[in-house]
Amino acid sequence: MTSLVLDVSGAQPLAVRVHELVIAGWTGRDAAAIEHHIEELAALGVPRPSQVPLYYRVSRTLLTQDDSIEVLGEASSGEAEPVLIRAGGRWWLTVGSDHTDRKVEAYSVAVSKQMCAKPVAGRAWPWDDVARDADALVLRSEVFERGEWVVYQQGELAAIRPLMELVSGYVGRAEPADGLVMFCGTLAVRPDAGGVGVRPTPRLRVAIEDAKRRRSITHEYRVAALPVVA
Repeated sequence: MTSLVLDVSGAQPLAVRVHELVIAGWTGRDAAAIEHHIEELAALGVPRPSQVPLYYRVSRTLLTQDDSIEVLGEASSGEAEPVLIRAGGRWWLTVGSDHTDRKVEAYSVAVSKQMCAKPVAGRAWPWDDVARDADALVLRSEVFERGEWVVYQQGELAAIRPLMELVSGYVGRAEPADGLVMFCGTLAVRPDAGGVGVRPTPRLRVAIEDAKRRRSITHEYRVAALPVVA
């Protein structure tokens, strides 16, 4: 059984036995922007999603709180995502990275999601504490390039569909069971100096920031590329 341990501030660490991991995709609120992105990816050979948003079930064993992961080859990258965790009959919010094999993504997004570990932070906030201000939370990622940290993604959660709406889209009216973990989508990537957007991220830092309460949750990890052999 995959387990997570979360620092929840002011209480004993929360131990979570994970029974289900879901990656929600195509979760932006701007329908026109989503369609434009779908068309951009289609031009690169990435299949069009069957519905929007789309929920990818992946192995719960992919979850990790380690500060390093191993991937096959050098064609993978991460991206910051708000992560909801159901435990103790309530929701908790943290941040993670949907690290994905971009080469495999060109022929199957679902398979690409299963190819890489999914790093997640070791701290979490009760969802009830931030629910009213959730749209103002800032999601950020930074990639270490050419000897310095560079902003890779940044924006408010207002750009992503309301997180509880995403949950309802998956579980319907059923009461979600403890142990459900859902990655809730991401933001556009900022191009580098050469105009390249999505690119390999051998070292990534992801964060979710709550300016109102002057706090943040961060997680940093390195990527070790394993050789591809025939």
